[in-house]
Amino acid sequence: KDEKRCCLLDEITYVNTISVKDYNMLRESVGWNAFKENRAQIGLNNSALIVAAKHSDGRTVGMARVISDGGSVAYIGDVAVLPEFRGGGIGKAIMQQIMDYINSTLEDDFKIYTVLMAAKGRETFYNKFGFITRPTDDYGAGMHQWLEKRS
Repeated sequence: KDEKRCCLLDEITYVNTISVKDYNMLRESVGWNAFKENRAQIGLNNSALIVAAKHSDGRTVGMARVISDGGSVAYIGDVAVLPEFRGGGIGKAIMQQIMDYINSTLEDDFKIYTVLMAAKGRETFYNKFGFITRPTDDYGAGMHQWLEKRS
């Protein structure tokens, strides 16, 4: 596996942009819904940071993005790696770039509340970056809802 990781990582470059097509493809590859193109583009345009992993064959094989208020809160979203590329260190490299970016925005005696919603069973991956799994004695469970307008 270490040999695979070495060679695979040598075939990956990281960029700070992603097409809507690749964004939706990666979302669908991990079982998430795709978004309408115009809405996806708005979301991508309003991201504080996008990190996309590009394979040497031209495919986008992983991504993540940061959504931030620029002050005290940063949300890490859309962390996804194509299933056939998992376990090779791509997700770790993407997350490290995301965490480096958020840390670069810190000032002395300043905190940023950094949150994410881990996919079920992926919590230990994020624990390695310092995230705590909720609920705890001090924090309740994370919560979410999808809002939808039907015509």
